[in-house]
Amino acid sequence: MTPTTPTELLDAAFALAAAEPNTWLTVSPENRDRINRIARNTINRACVRLVLACMLAKVHRAEIDPRRPYTEITEPDSFSGRSYDEGYISTLIQQHQLPANSTTAFLTPALRNINQTLTPEKVIVGRPRTLYADALQLLDQVAHGHEQANAVLTDTLRVLLLLQTEQRSQLETLRARLATTESPAELSSEGIVTLLQQHLASPGGSRLPVLIVVAAYRAVASLIGEVTKPLAAHTAADLQTGAAGDVEIRLSSDDRVRTVYEMKRKAVTIWDINRANEKIQHLTELDNYIFVTTDPIDLQVREYASAMYASTGGIEFAILDCLGFVRHFLHLFHRHRAAFLEQYQTLVLGEPDSAVSFALKQAFLALLAAAHSPEDTGA
Repeated sequence: MTPTTPTELLDAAFALAAAEPNTWLTVSPENRDRINRIARNTINRACVRLVLACMLAKVHRAEIDPRRPYTEITEPDSFSGRSYDEGYISTLIQQHQLPANSTTAFLTPALRNINQTLTPEKVIVGRPRTLYADALQLLDQVAHGHEQANAVLTDTLRVLLLLQTEQRSQLETLRARLATTESPAELSSEGIVTLLQQHLASPGGSRLPVLIVVAAYRAVASLIGEVTKPLAAHTAADLQTGAAGDVEIRLSSDDRVRTVYEMKRKAVTIWDINRANEKIQHLTELDNYIFVTTDPIDLQVREYASAMYASTGGIEFAILDCLGFVRHFLHLFHRHRAAFLEQYQTLVLGEPDSAVSFALKQAFLALLAAAHSPEDTGA
C-alpha cells in the first residue's frame, strides 16, 4: 500500500534510512556535505528540523514551494512548516529518540516571524550563519528540481541515525572504562555535591534538577515509603499533562499526590507561588509544594511562601536551593549516597537527547571518571 499521509510518508523515509545506512539518495556531493553539516551540528538543532519539516511537506504536497514554510507568505504554494514540524517531526524524534530538538524550529528567534521566501540570498540572523545558508541552499535545490525532497528527507534522517549510533557507542565506551576502573573509591557526600555542581554548570542543564530530585527519592524509596510518579516529557506543559509540577510524589500505598516539586533555573517569584496554588486545587491530600531553584532565593518571597500554610489549610510551600537540597539529602542518607549516584547516572543516560543532550551525558561520565581518579580520591 502506497504511503499517502504525512505520518506514513515520514515513517517510510525513516524505514529506508534505517535499512540503508550507507546509501546516499541525494545526487550532489555538495548537498550531501550540507546534509552532513546540518544533521551533525550539535549546537544548532533548529536547522535540521527546518529541513525535515520542509522536505516532508514537499513530499506530501508536490505543489508547494519548500522555501515558503510560512502562511504569512501570501502565495498559493506557501504552507505551514510549523504544522509539519510539530505535528509529525516531533513525534518521530520522540519515538526514536533522535539527536534533535524536541521543540519546533519555527519558534526559535532566527526562524519565527518571517514573511519572505527562504531563498539563498536571504540572511537569517542565527548561529552559525553558514548552517542556515546550507539549509536555504537545500530548500532551493529541491525547489528547482535539482534534488528530490524524499531523497533529502531520507538522507537527513539517515545521518541522524548514524550520529545517534556513534554517540551511543561513545557513551558505552565511557561507561565501560568506568566499569573497569580498579576498585574505585566511593565518593563522599561532598564529593557528589561537587560533581553535581559541575554538571549543573554545563550548558543546557535545565532538566538536571528534576533528575536530582527523582534520583534522591528512588535511592531511598523502600525506606521512606514514597515514590515518584512517572516523569512527563521535558517540554510538556503542566496544563497538557495534568501535573501540578515537575515531580509528583505519592505514598507507596496509594496513588494520591502528597508532595510536588517545581524546578526553576531562575529566581522564584510571588507570581510562581500563586500560580502553583491555582494548580493544586484538585489535590486534596497534598502536604508540600516545594520549589527547587538554582538561583538565589529572595527573603521576601520565601516568607510569602511560608505564610501560605495558613491560607491553604495546611499545605506547606517552601523554596529550596538545588545544591542545598541534595547536600542535606546525601548527609541525611549518607549510607545510600552510592545508590543516589547510580540512580542519577541511570536517569541522565536514559533521558532522550532532546531533554539531556549527548554533550551533557558525556560531560557527566567524564566528571564521574575524574572524580574517581586516584588524584581526586587520594589513592
